Amino acid sequence: MNPIGAGALTRRIRIQRPSTTKDRLGGPCRTWLDVATVWADIQPLSGREAVIAGRISAELTHQITVRHQSLFDNPHQVAQMRVLYKARVFNIHSALDEDERRVKLILLASEGLDDG
Repeated sequence: MNPIGAGALTRRIRIQRPSTTKDRLGGPCRTWLDVATVWADIQPLSGREAVIAGRISAELTHQITVRHQSLFDNPHQVAQMRVLYKARVFNIHSALDEDERRVKLILLASEGLDDG
């Protein structure tokens, strides 16, 4: 087993899921609801730039390590979630149970092109 050592998770993050509400005119409006606040480690993996609508945008990919949470058991739901760390927004793409022992999860996420 590969346990998470004391002091390895030093960043407090909020995990959010999307919710659709109605705006003042009755149209759909996406909002975000907190589902968990946990300790994590955030490590950058790679970066790229893309030209979108005539301007250059940067995207960074990250590996976010957290203790196992049952809310990550459904891969389809995980791909719709995001992580907030301070003023930064990370869009989660997948959650990997590294050793299949339900001890820690590696969240693969991106930051930069979309705010979720």
